[in-house]
Amino acid sequence: MTDMPDPVTLAVLENRFRAVVEEMGEALLRTATSQILNSSRDFSIALCDDQARLVAQADHIPVHVGAMPLAAKAVLDAFGDRIAPGECYLLNDPWHGGSHLPDLTIIQPVFEGAILRFLTVVRAHQSDIGGATHGGYNPAASEIWQEGIRIPPIRLGEGDALREDLVRMLALNTRIPRDFTGDLMAMWGAARLGAKRMDALLASHGGARLAAAVDAILDLSEAHARRIIAGWADGDYEGQAVLDDDGHGVEDITIRAKVTKRGGQVSVDLSGSDDQVRGFVNSSWPNTLSAARMALAYLLDPEVAKNDGAFRALDLVAREGSVVNARPGAAVTLCTSHCSNEIVEAIVKALAPACPDRAMGGWGRRFRVAIQGTDPRRAGRRFVWHLFHARPGGGGHAKGDGWSSVGEWHSAGGLKFGSVEMAEARFPLFFAHHELRPGSGGAGQYRGGLGAELDLRIETAGEARANTAGDGVRHGAAGMLGGEDGAPHHYTLRHADGSERDLKTKEAGVVLRPGDRLVVRSGGGGGWGDKAARDPAAIEADKREGLV
Repeated sequence: MTDMPDPVTLAVLENRFRAVVEEMGEALLRTATSQILNSSRDFSIALCDDQARLVAQADHIPVHVGAMPLAAKAVLDAFGDRIAPGECYLLNDPWHGGSHLPDLTIIQPVFEGAILRFLTVVRAHQSDIGGATHGGYNPAASEIWQEGIRIPPIRLGEGDALREDLVRMLALNTRIPRDFTGDLMAMWGAARLGAKRMDALLASHGGARLAAAVDAILDLSEAHARRIIAGWADGDYEGQAVLDDDGHGVEDITIRAKVTKRGGQVSVDLSGSDDQVRGFVNSSWPNTLSAARMALAYLLDPEVAKNDGAFRALDLVAREGSVVNARPGAAVTLCTSHCSNEIVEAIVKALAPACPDRAMGGWGRRFRVAIQGTDPRRAGRRFVWHLFHARPGGGGHAKGDGWSSVGEWHSAGGLKFGSVEMAEARFPLFFAHHELRPGSGGAGQYRGGLGAELDLRIETAGEARANTAGDGVRHGAAGMLGGEDGAPHHYTLRHADGSERDLKTKEAGVVLRPGDRLVVRSGGGGGWGDKAARDPAAIEADKREGLV
């Protein structure tokens, strides 16, 4: 008797796996403490098998998910046969499957008797992770030890309970321990919920049948991905993308992708990229692998299950010591945004001639601001607030204009800016206006989506401090196949006395006084195709609606 499910049961199981990770995400969203999780949704969920292969993911933050199987593998390598029921594991180290230090990853093993069958994986960005500056990003950092507490794979829980001593130690190393502890509990709860749902599946179908189903699902995804890729033009291609700077004086840092496409396989070589730099735009291998997987996923059909099978069609090489494969110890905190956005852009730009109907214009770049201060409405309670509003625009594509204010390539719309009213209720801020930025999308047959304009007034008790972390003031989102680049960002700090200055993308210790305003103009997406081919009716509609 074979353990292989029949086709109908296989389809049901694939959807059950996905339902498990989606339910885990909803649980985390509804129980997390901090704004960065319960409003902006900066988290991701995955299910891996006992070999750390990605089985299913929920639609959250793509740059997280491609690296999460490496985190599961790091736990398997670190603990091996010592992994036991009732335990859970934690890590954030970028060279142990993490992406950057603010992203904690909890891994919960799922057993059938004494046999390890699955791992539920939860990755979530913390409001603060210690280090020299608040908010998890240190623009002044030149090494990882200045960026926050570094956690290799550790056993966080045993006997179906968390180790309280470790939780206290970790929380003590953050500036807002209440948020940190609450979010950690929410992550653990989501991982345990996933394990509970997988226990029920194992009881219904048995581990051998589920293992056979996983093999079949991954093989089907591989075949689906390869069929699509086989339809692209074979060839050797090159693309590049450029970061503004590293915050320490190095400008125009270039990511270079050499891409070979043969049959159903894509091989990417990033070795020609610039050397690693002093600042925090460097990427560790897990993050770079995740970015390359993102680029491939964006060129496939939406119906292709983005799991380990689909990514077998991708080979990746990156030179150690380059900005895309930095040596352990380098500053890397910005890497999930930059240089991951530029890795995607370089690969898509390279493959655009092979599959022009699938290659979209560049998506806008990240420019975040984190504010630390005290709230006069809550007895001087300290807070850390992360700017997720005024998102940049997405790129145009062969089927139409880009989405406006959707966010960056690394999140693909997964990060949300949440309710303006809720932000004002929770933090001492006033949003004078928040609207689309006309003319910010790159021109093309299909234009890029618009960025946004935001006028934000600070209403803290006394001085607050801000730091910035991002890119895209000098280089906007790339146009594709003749399309024009999107407008770059322009952020201004306007003081209450009327004086003002432009904010840099990588600054620490920016003083904000009550009444000061952040005037944000975020970049638009890149255009697709020659603007001369744009439908005149679309041009008139853009003018009529005030979009250009």
